[in-house]
Amino acid sequence: MSGKTSGGPGTLLVSAGHAHGVSGSSVNPPVHRASTFLFDTLAAFETASRTPFDGPFYGRVGTPTTFAFEQAIAELEGGHRSIATSSGVAAISAVFLAFLDKGDHVLVVDTVYDPVRRFCGRMLSRLGIETTFYHPAMGAEIETLIRPQTRLIYMESPGSGTFDMQDVAAIVAVAKARGLRTAIDATWATPLFMKPLALGVDVSIHAATKYIVGHSDAMLGVLTANAETYDAVRRSTQDLGACAGSEECNLGLRGLRTLEVRLRHHEAAAIDIASWLEGRPQVARVLHPGLPSFPGHDIWKRQLSGSCGLFAVELVDSDPASVRSLVDGLRHFKIGFSWGGYESLILPMHPEKARQVARWDGKGALLRLHVGLETVSDLKADLAAGLERLRPL
Repeated sequence: MSGKTSGGPGTLLVSAGHAHGVSGSSVNPPVHRASTFLFDTLAAFETASRTPFDGPFYGRVGTPTTFAFEQAIAELEGGHRSIATSSGVAAISAVFLAFLDKGDHVLVVDTVYDPVRRFCGRMLSRLGIETTFYHPAMGAEIETLIRPQTRLIYMESPGSGTFDMQDVAAIVAVAKARGLRTAIDATWATPLFMKPLALGVDVSIHAATKYIVGHSDAMLGVLTANAETYDAVRRSTQDLGACAGSEECNLGLRGLRTLEVRLRHHEAAAIDIASWLEGRPQVARVLHPGLPSFPGHDIWKRQLSGSCGLFAVELVDSDPASVRSLVDGLRHFKIGFSWGGYESLILPMHPEKARQVARWDGKGALLRLHVGLETVSDLKADLAAGLERLRPL
């Protein structure tokens, strides 16, 4: 492992996980496609087996490409070490299984990513682990939900769909006082705009598929742990076998080099469009933590240093067919899962269908927008034409 990179965020993004060993080496590290690594002696093999995460040992454990990506993320996060996984969901699953056992109890924010809710309902319940969903507005009051069997508090801030902000620092203070582990999905903010470990969180999780890769062409997850939790999480990822491929880690490294430049554009364009949408008569409210009108804006200012291109819009109560016409007729906002790539996306959201505590109080359709890298005036014109297709009830 090379020494840590010095300098600002931009310098770190370009340089971390990118040591030049010899004169004339390539700008980008080579991609190591390997399952088997060979050793000259049995003694060398046995030495490598004792420290398999510090160098090549077996492809599922990692390749030099994997380790370069993990090192870069760990530096950016300010954590002990990072672990690359096959997807964001794989990283999340590994964290749950690292800290929970039969008979345990976990607290999960009610605005969580839908696959996490599914994992709790299907996998954890089958393993005899009980989940309680809590309101995202809970800070220190979360102590009232802690049981003797509680082992983990899981956060996601901003939350999926409605972008509710959590008081991470207050929750972490309670968890530390009670000896509980904490983890957070910080994908929206990326490691550039949020530092969960600096807030005291034990494990920070990212769906690197999104802004880190940045081009909608790879599935990749990554988690960063502190020194106290790293071994448990590493064992869990090993046991699940959900390793990241070298090609995907290489694409993650590629994405890191331009992350700040892309995010600044996504951020500025999304704030511009979100502010513009607040003045449209067809819009009931805009849900973007970076807007002063957003209920969790003060928490966003305290705990994050920026925003991204993802937010939601609640429309005035309208004829459902006209909402579909709005979405179907857009030219630049495409219909599709995920976000974080260069393209703009739109999807209807239905938080009323699954939430148990943070009940959705919206009257009109909720649309999630991802503002890509297209010209802002083109995106506004596209949305303006779509909003004109709405027919209020």
